[in-house]
Amino acid sequence: MNYRHSFHAGNSADVVKHSLLIALVRALQLKQSALTLIDTHAGCGLYDLGGEEAQRTGEAAQGVLRAFADPSPLLDDYRAAVHAVNAGAEPRLYPGSPQVLAQLLRSQDVLILNEKHPEDAHTLRSVMRGTSAAVHERDAYELWLALLPPRSPRGVVVVDPPYEQTDERERITATLAAAMRKWAHGVTVIWYPLKERAVHLRWKTHLRGLSIPKMLSVEHWLYDSDQPGLYNGAGLFIVNPPYAFTEALPPLLEALRAALAPEGHSGEIAAAWLSN
Repeated sequence: MNYRHSFHAGNSADVVKHSLLIALVRALQLKQSALTLIDTHAGCGLYDLGGEEAQRTGEAAQGVLRAFADPSPLLDDYRAAVHAVNAGAEPRLYPGSPQVLAQLLRSQDVLILNEKHPEDAHTLRSVMRGTSAAVHERDAYELWLALLPPRSPRGVVVVDPPYEQTDERERITATLAAAMRKWAHGVTVIWYPLKERAVHLRWKTHLRGLSIPKMLSVEHWLYDSDQPGLYNGAGLFIVNPPYAFTEALPPLLEALRAALAPEGHSGEIAAAWLSN
């Protein structure tokens, strides 16, 4: 499955991913010690919702625009992150994870971004100019392991690939296993699209085989049953989420479900621990 950021900017998956990412980092920042934030597949960092690629899919209408129309205060932090890169009330630009993470940085925190595509990396450097972020142009999985453990004891690795390669899930699984040996207590966030439930269940089985003690699965299914050939939702695997995050998660997930459910469908979003 090809999932390039620019075609899907601001869709329902972005709303969920960035809402949860903000909540996760904020929960970690309840402690004053420094965080190292690493984004292995950073993309361009900023997207034009009126541009040709985003307009081709029109997915922002079912994502960020729904979130902006929803009255729930639980989505205020997410809306503020989008407002931060827009001059007007209506979002024209959409911040990718690099911009969202940069907005959350405290003076003691460090942000490291990586994007392998040369053109996207060039755009990313331009977008992040004026921030303290370091930008790399390396193989994401090699960089993931090379930077562990980070200089600060605490941190987050965000893994958000386009799933262009048929072995993407296998590489993630193998790299996560190696990463846990180097940094067992680190927080890792792995984003994934949901297309077919059977494929996803097989991957979850493989991840359970890693015997990671604390691994949370958050799944957002848009439709009440699989829509063949279509994008059916997205989710996150979160390794070592802090207690403050998991405690605050249920009402946030319900707010996201209510805001993003397609017409005629109730939608489904739930969190569960992976265990053998």
